[in-house]
Amino acid sequence: MHRWTPTSRRGLLALAAGSAIPAWALPTTTPAATSEIVIGQVAPLSGVLASTGEQMVLGGKIYFDAINAKGGIHGARIRTDVVDDQYKVDDTLRLTRDLLARPEVVALYGFAGTANVGKLLSEGVLEAGGAALVAPYTGGESLRNPLNPWIFHVRAGYADEAEHMVRQAHTLGMTRIAVMYQDDAFGKAGLLGVENALTKRGLKLAAAAGYERNTDQVEDAVQKIKASDAQAVIMISINKPTAAFVKRYRELGGGAQLYNISVVDPGELVKLAGLKNAHGLGISQVVPYPYMPTLPVIREYQTLLARHAPGQPVNYTSFEQFLGAKVLVEALRRAGPAPTRAKVIKALESMGNYDLGGVSVGYSPANRVGSRFVDVKVIGSAGKLMR
Repeated sequence: MHRWTPTSRRGLLALAAGSAIPAWALPTTTPAATSEIVIGQVAPLSGVLASTGEQMVLGGKIYFDAINAKGGIHGARIRTDVVDDQYKVDDTLRLTRDLLARPEVVALYGFAGTANVGKLLSEGVLEAGGAALVAPYTGGESLRNPLNPWIFHVRAGYADEAEHMVRQAHTLGMTRIAVMYQDDAFGKAGLLGVENALTKRGLKLAAAAGYERNTDQVEDAVQKIKASDAQAVIMISINKPTAAFVKRYRELGGGAQLYNISVVDPGELVKLAGLKNAHGLGISQVVPYPYMPTLPVIREYQTLLARHAPGQPVNYTSFEQFLGAKVLVEALRRAGPAPTRAKVIKALESMGNYDLGGVSVGYSPANRVGSRFVDVKVIGSAGKLMR
């Protein structure tokens, strides 16, 4: 397990010498502050979701670094203590309990995985700790309905994404739609979203095939979906199994239009599946296109990425978590000096319609879903998402 503690640069340098910790993850050297605000983050920094986890951490880090460079919040620097759960539910549970056992941790930020975060709810970990979890990297409906007071979502839900993808496919005349999904809470949430969207249109699934979590063993799913003669395949899956499915399905002559939910990295898919196979793949997105500076918040993100993580590319995941960091920082400002867990929650609830710079989120005591924005982008012939 990697434990990234931004106040211990010497320790991180030693770790980096013998591990895969990227240079941008090392803390920025700034003058010592008289106080700190400690944020806890559990992220998949190794295992099947490692590339996504790195981008999640990066998006928050560049904004927190920028705030610290300006003197912090009410004179206190932000410190993010980041630990690696390898995308394993039991590790998420244990590490979150460890973080919440420390009174100085005033909020949680940017976890990944519907099953992982769902376990925190079912085990009462967030309730016992009394801390907000801001911007988890999941759209699971069970984390949104019924309302729970601890999780503040920045992204749209998987049901919103599924509706958007089914609507697009149906508009293009496709009626035979199949689903390839991760066989856990994440995958089943997306599967249910597709089924509901199809039912609204009087359609039924052409096929549904799952694969085991934390593997990329998708051969059975490929064979089942190929045999269904689907016109479109919606994948509720992460990078490696998605790439494995796309590559094998195309090699076998599968010609359906392929879609994937937003949790994948298009660059990683092209690298793993090959451009020939990934070309034309549609990916739902829950934040605006970050590659062109069309909005003030995108210009801010691109500027801070270049300043605090030079050489790192623009990425949907890091941009999403950048937005989440902005939400959390605003809540910390509103919470006042010496924020507590309860004050942070109350501050988040006061953000009824907050403009992040051309992207708005809204929360209240009765609402924890900040945005329902969804768009679909396609991997073009150059291996990049087309605007």
